[in-house]
Amino acid sequence: NDSTTLRLQPVKTGDCPLFRSKLTAAQVFIFAHLILRASCVCAVCGTAASASTTAAAMGWFGAPKEEQAKQQVYFSAIDGIKKLYHDKILPVEKMYKFGEMQSTYLSDADFDAKPQILLLGQYSVGKTSFIRYLLEREFPGMHIGPEPTTDRFWAIMHGTEERVIPGNAMAVQEGRPFRGLQQFGTTFLSKFESALCPSPILESVTLIDTPGVLSGEKQRIGRSYDFAKVVEWFAHKSDLILLLFDAHKLDISDEFKRTISALKDNDEKIRVILNKADTVDEQQLMRVYGALMWSLGKVFITPEVKRVYISSFWEKPYAPNTNHTLFDKEKEDLLRELRDLPRNAAVRKINDLVKRTRYAKVHALLIGHLRNQMPAFFSRASKQEELLKSMPEVFRVVQREHHLPFGDFPEIESFIASVRDYDFSKFPKLDLAAIESMDKVLSADIPVIMNQFPTEREVQRTTQGDAGNPFEAFDAAFCAVPANVWSITETEQNKYRGIFLSCGPVEGLLSGDAAKSVLMKSKLSFEILGKIWNLADVDKDGYLDEDEFAVAMHLCHKCMSGEVLQDRLDPLLVPPKKRAALEASC
Repeated sequence: NDSTTLRLQPVKTGDCPLFRSKLTAAQVFIFAHLILRASCVCAVCGTAASASTTAAAMGWFGAPKEEQAKQQVYFSAIDGIKKLYHDKILPVEKMYKFGEMQSTYLSDADFDAKPQILLLGQYSVGKTSFIRYLLEREFPGMHIGPEPTTDRFWAIMHGTEERVIPGNAMAVQEGRPFRGLQQFGTTFLSKFESALCPSPILESVTLIDTPGVLSGEKQRIGRSYDFAKVVEWFAHKSDLILLLFDAHKLDISDEFKRTISALKDNDEKIRVILNKADTVDEQQLMRVYGALMWSLGKVFITPEVKRVYISSFWEKPYAPNTNHTLFDKEKEDLLRELRDLPRNAAVRKINDLVKRTRYAKVHALLIGHLRNQMPAFFSRASKQEELLKSMPEVFRVVQREHHLPFGDFPEIESFIASVRDYDFSKFPKLDLAAIESMDKVLSADIPVIMNQFPTEREVQRTTQGDAGNPFEAFDAAFCAVPANVWSITETEQNKYRGIFLSCGPVEGLLSGDAAKSVLMKSKLSFEILGKIWNLADVDKDGYLDEDEFAVAMHLCHKCMSGEVLQDRLDPLLVPPKKRAALEASC
């Protein structure tokens, strides 16, 4: 009640004077709301919220509010891997200077950060328009035009009010995941800004807009920072990388090719978007798609084909006489993948930590080997130069001695450049106990966390939607009578099968959320649709299989033609596969 007073615990261990004072219930509600909404940072003291707090900020892209409790295991996993990193991996990284030589050390903000989407493409392919389409509004600093309009990197994040934060300020904020950008210096940070926007979508994800890539050498030479290196840094931090192409602009310039090459360690995150697809007719679209795949095949030297989403991502209606049905389905597929990001982000963070642990282990073994090869007193400089020149042999020796896959080793030239300025004789000796501790993380600790996740079937059903009638509940009891024929003709079955498959069934079943949009196209009332669902869901499991979906579609068409819906399902409409079980239950 209003007279109740509570004492709130700090969001993280630390001192926030306000939270040590007594607050009324109304004040508790207000400040809790601010903390959870303001980009997961305390509105009073600036303290970053923990990963478990982030679970409360799952909106449009995450699960429905009632499903968030089921997803809590993913955010608990983030807390678990954070502790593993600080206790067992970070000490080894610091001992062998992995952060200085290879990859910057991870902070709590890197683990607690919201899922991040990186957009890349040449100029005027619709990157900024795509962001506006997702946000359903403009954001601070946005500018759209046919010319190269975005000349800097933008981090579009959630905020209670619209404002722009300069890159230098963003890079030093403790609760933001951008501290690693300081390695690129003020020349880059002056070309980096963050736009805060009170959009519900941004409560769940962060969007990274990038400068459009131009053809030719002018842009590369004119830049005061390494564009490919910056993109590589963002790619490591991102959960999804979207490469955008214009239907009229399929060429891949030299710089764009170098940029894509920098993504090679994040290949599994890459998706391709063929934007503005309604500006060409169906025949031209087929040729454009083929030309795009041919261009991509020269850049991605892999046998796997990238997922390409084909549509037009802006608020304008499609051009007439184009493939509207295809575009809508492609949009739904992409948005479904984006909605899965909060769940997939936890798995991605675990995957990235596993990769980082393997890289750090190899780095430690290489550094320890170099240290062991150095003489005790004399000829250290000459021996170090000899080791640098014979680095390929050093890699082979370490690989054979410790039975390591070559895929875990860094690029030789990059490793030589990172260690050249260090004195090998001052490197620490190899600590086998520390290496064994990292091995235990990979073999025991992380599998324990992964085993807590729901099974794939549970995940798919949760993602697809709640089981059960999506409309109001109107019970209709019936007991089917066996029959030798099915009233739904083979022609109808084939027709409804295609619609059923287009809804994305999981293991042959459609949830209420998945089937709702199709059934509502009948324009029937929720009362009628609810009754149809109950009649069609013959086995009462809350899902429709292919036969039950055919029954639902058949009943919808009957009602649309003016027939009165009966309280019991006609025995001849009961799917033949269901009749034996229903007969036994009657």
